[in-house]
Amino acid sequence: MICVVGPGGTIGILGAGQLGRMLAVSARQMGYRVAVFGGDSDSPAGQVSDLAWTGAFDDEEKLLEFAQVCDVVTYEFENIPAAAAAAIDQHAALCPGVELLQTAQNRFAEKTALSSIGLPTAGFRMVASAEELAAARADFGGSVILKANTDGYDGKGQWSVTSDDDVESLWSEAGLNEGIVEERIDFDFELSIVAGRYADGTTVFFDPLLNHHANHILDVSVSATPQVTESVASEAVEMARAVLEHFDVVGVLCIELFLTNSGRLLVNEIAPRPHNSGHLTIEAYHCSQFELQLRAICGLPSVPLVRRAPAAGMANLLGQHLPETWSVDNLSALKSPGSNLHLYGKSESRTNRKMGHITITGDDSVTVEREVRRAREALLQP
Repeated sequence: MICVVGPGGTIGILGAGQLGRMLAVSARQMGYRVAVFGGDSDSPAGQVSDLAWTGAFDDEEKLLEFAQVCDVVTYEFENIPAAAAAAIDQHAALCPGVELLQTAQNRFAEKTALSSIGLPTAGFRMVASAEELAAARADFGGSVILKANTDGYDGKGQWSVTSDDDVESLWSEAGLNEGIVEERIDFDFELSIVAGRYADGTTVFFDPLLNHHANHILDVSVSATPQVTESVASEAVEMARAVLEHFDVVGVLCIELFLTNSGRLLVNEIAPRPHNSGHLTIEAYHCSQFELQLRAICGLPSVPLVRRAPAAGMANLLGQHLPETWSVDNLSALKSPGSNLHLYGKSESRTNRKMGHITITGDDSVTVEREVRRAREALLQP
């Protein structure tokens, strides 16, 4: 039996960052109350929530207090301790479940699970010494990526290893007890697909997004690009469907992919939540990734994901992209009816910290990508 949480119920969010903020905004628009656990007293999600707990994730007493006021709980990032999620699951419905969270937290477990359901990935191997790293490098063609097996994001906990590197020094510098080595892939471009699954098994998919990264951080995402052909999009949908069904997901997830130079689609990683690349769905679709998350976890009716505009582009705003003071001049690029500025309410701006994003909708992908980059550049104009 599907449990329905109607408007007026309380949505619990583990984590209090920008994803939690946008989910909370969507929830309040739909008539829900919002409780947030984590972050400080002025967190991005806490600013727009009804209730907020600032305790540590190992504080069982506060976790119980939080769970008892929630009708359903979800998480906004995958570095929530699995033990905390499991504790919540004893007292409130948790969507998506603990298994998917645990898998997404462990790169080796994640790639092993993907391989077990027939999804192609880059070659990978666990290593626990400089000697094992050197052997993996040789087996994978002399150039690999070493990653921390847990807790890495936005390029943190990653090291490029080439045939010219001193493996002993690099392993010592990394300071890992163990790590995962991944084969370096020659790819044409990176893409992602955000998808959702309801408790009755209904699955829905946003169109795949072309992603550009800078310094290992997502920089610009664009929808409806000609590079993502119909056949590539169809294959990406089936890959996402396989993951949704394997983990019996109720909620939203994102799969990040590579299209290799030979035309092969490989899964890079999964995110068991709404995703940075999917922020443009707020303006580009009648149902955003955040509304989809709420519909799925609350047992609401499924809806088709219908576009509002033919194309959309999203540019991340990091600390270095924002002016010290705002003026009409540096906001002039946002005067277009298709331009939308989102800031996350973070009090401290610093280099490479995600502070917000800009979305521009329009008639074609080339125009929206050009204009969203131009709008971001204009923010720093004197």
